[in-house]
Amino acid sequence: MNGTSLDSLREQVRGPVITPSDAGYDAARAVFNGMIDKRPAAVVQVSQVADVIACVNFARDNSLDLAVRGGGHSAPGFGTWDDALVIDFSQTTGVRIDPAAATARAEAGATWADFNHATHAFGLATPGGIVGSTGIAGLTLGGGIGYLSRKYGLSCDNLVSADVVTADGKFLTASENQHPDLFWALRGGGGNFGVVTSFEYRLHPVDMVHAGIIIYPIEHAQTVAAFYRDHMASAPEEFGAFLGFHQGPPVPFLPEEWHGKPVCVVVGMWTGDPAEGPARWQPFLDAAPAAGSMVGPMPYPALNSAFDPLQPPGMQAYWKADYLAELNDGAIAAHIEHGSRVPSVQTAVHIYPIDGAVQRVGATDTAFANRDVRFSPVIAGQWMDPAENEANIAWVRDYAAALRPYSAPGGYINFMDNDDLPRIAENYGPNYNRLREIKAAYDPQNLFHVNQNITPA
Repeated sequence: MNGTSLDSLREQVRGPVITPSDAGYDAARAVFNGMIDKRPAAVVQVSQVADVIACVNFARDNSLDLAVRGGGHSAPGFGTWDDALVIDFSQTTGVRIDPAAATARAEAGATWADFNHATHAFGLATPGGIVGSTGIAGLTLGGGIGYLSRKYGLSCDNLVSADVVTADGKFLTASENQHPDLFWALRGGGGNFGVVTSFEYRLHPVDMVHAGIIIYPIEHAQTVAAFYRDHMASAPEEFGAFLGFHQGPPVPFLPEEWHGKPVCVVVGMWTGDPAEGPARWQPFLDAAPAAGSMVGPMPYPALNSAFDPLQPPGMQAYWKADYLAELNDGAIAAHIEHGSRVPSVQTAVHIYPIDGAVQRVGATDTAFANRDVRFSPVIAGQWMDPAENEANIAWVRDYAAALRPYSAPGGYINFMDNDDLPRIAENYGPNYNRLREIKAAYDPQNLFHVNQNITPA
């Protein structure tokens, strides 16, 4: 890509066009995963929809690969790409609340920390992730699992509409009443169908929650995991909590002797009657001796960003995921065997419950098809030293292989890595062929292919 061509792009956009010759290029091309070292032709930090339209047209007309970056948390690093034009939404993070309608309109660069800060002022929230710096865009387009999912569904289940720039440079609003096929595909189909510039969400009354972070010595993992499985089977949907395996984090409520040691955790919140909060968490405190715990009232945004200090940009990262129809004894044994060898304090192995409201949506009602499984586990291998890449990637792969005999088909695409693309049809199951047809209608040349790609029919 020569300078003259990029000069023509600069004339069409208001946001900066950053190229390899610019001082800020290395920062502009970086994503959260420090293992990704791509060198795009240019990064455009878009300022408004007009910039996005210009970038889509420019990439298409110049046969450039096109990458789209919201929060930049994509484990495979799809927010950057060699010799590509990168649309970077980091400068567009606005969130507007309509408290009367209980809706929010958020720009595509907003993170969940941005979103939750805005909605919490009105005592409202919608299901998001568990890391505040995660972008709303990628999480929602891939489904959106979080603490509120048992009660209110996935992020994509709470999407009311989306503004989209399609491959032909057109601006559309997708909703149940406008371009409903596109709206169906956006709810779980990833970034395959266009560049979403803003998202409109349904909000729910969530303000202070009764949060719990309970850390157990790894020798109690069998007892804790079995209790978690049995307890969650009948727990009210207002109780959202995940089971996990970590190294003990350096937090004030965990004695220093446990820092860096293998531990089992249960983390989540009760969003029902606040007076019931202590009683809802007491069974977990009684299940096994805790190494440390923090249980009490907390603003929802504070819990949603509690793990942010363990998620700095620039870490090496490699992830794997499957679904579990049930957390049976074999799956628990595999988790304990490999989870007891978590290689770093940044690594997170979590088992998220996706029953309740998630299962009240039909498998073909949205592109997210996996409505009959109860848990979504992730093995998020993350570490600081590139010299440990080979050993840690092998640990993640061995862990995933040990879980596979107990897993349901498919896996959550937001937890998939770059080498999981061959599983794309399995991940979408009965919806895959329809997704390919919609892809052919809106992006027949597969301009939007830097993602967990759905090829046009």
